[in-house]
Amino acid sequence: MDVLEMYGGKGGKRRFNGEPRRFEAPVKVGERYKVKIEGMGKGGDGIARIKGFVIFVPHTHVGDEVEIVINSVKKRFAFAEVIE
Repeated sequence: MDVLEMYGGKGGKRRFNGEPRRFEAPVKVGERYKVKIEGMGKGGDGIARIKGFVIFVPHTHVGDEVEIVINSVKKRFAFAEVIE
């Protein structure tokens, strides 16, 4: 067995012990955060980050500091809305 096989090959889908990696997002549906919008997504949504995890926030602009609630969490990003 070579090193790539031990660590799951190029994609790194398996750990050394053969168990699949389980990524857990640092946010959960219903949680509230105060964030700063750092960028804009292709669809026009603002982008904030929580522990490096991307959060899309509609109706915001770069530089806005807003309080949000998480609506939906995917593997690599989440959607939130501004709390008024």
